[in-house]
Amino acid sequence: MTKQRPPHLDDVDLSCRIEPEAYASELADLQLKLTQMQQAYLLSGRKAVIVFEGWDAAGKGGTIRRLSQAFDPRGFKVWPIGAPRNYYRERHYLLRFMERLPPDGGLSVFDRSWYGRVLVERVEQLTPEHRWRAAYDEINTFERMMTDDGVRLVKLFFHISPKEQAKRFEERLRNPMKRWKLSYEDFRNRAHWEDHAAATNEMFEKTSTSHAPWTVIPANQKKFARIDALRTILDVLSRDLDLGPPQLEDSLLEIAQRHLDLEPDLLSSLRSDAPPVSD
Repeated sequence: MTKQRPPHLDDVDLSCRIEPEAYASELADLQLKLTQMQQAYLLSGRKAVIVFEGWDAAGKGGTIRRLSQAFDPRGFKVWPIGAPRNYYRERHYLLRFMERLPPDGGLSVFDRSWYGRVLVERVEQLTPEHRWRAAYDEINTFERMMTDDGVRLVKLFFHISPKEQAKRFEERLRNPMKRWKLSYEDFRNRAHWEDHAAATNEMFEKTSTSHAPWTVIPANQKKFARIDALRTILDVLSRDLDLGPPQLEDSLLEIAQRHLDLEPDLLSSLRSDAPPVSD
């Protein structure tokens, strides 16, 4: 089999757009299917990890909010990842991510992830070169361990242009409700745009594997990025998965009939898994 070419930032079409009417319709449809998908995960005991990486102000948080609207929080957890505290600085960098992997039936979202080792730690020279270079193989092994253990893995990188990022930074300055999102780090990272781009492309080359490929999300329009990301998540996590409602056992229906005095037509439809009869 021919190895699939890894993504590259230069290949991404940032002109992708979606109309507002189509966005609203597709978002509602995707969120309904994601709700059904989570129910199937809870029933079957499957588990999944979704990684969000990308440029500052690229729309990761807005997409995670739309994803969260579809899920029952009892089986879904978002992990915002920042600089490690001292406990984790003294231990292997993968430890804090291993501790946050989902249980059976669970979905874990990482808002930034173990890829900080080969992105910000590389660019900011926070880690010696021989250690961040070793991280490519360590990460590939970690992700192989996850998928071998039955974890479905989705890795998304949100890509925007420098011009669009500057526009969003200014919007955050002007909007009092968004100012908390802007920090000195955002501008420091922006000053090293080319270094971050080079690190990102090498990350794709070294870690986009057959069992854990990268998907780059064109994010110059936030609405398009949300739909593209949610569609990718649904496609990967629902592959070979029955999204239909679980079959009701006859014994459960018999107990329900004794307690609820179900109408014959409704009972029959439940036995056949057909849509319930309504007036």
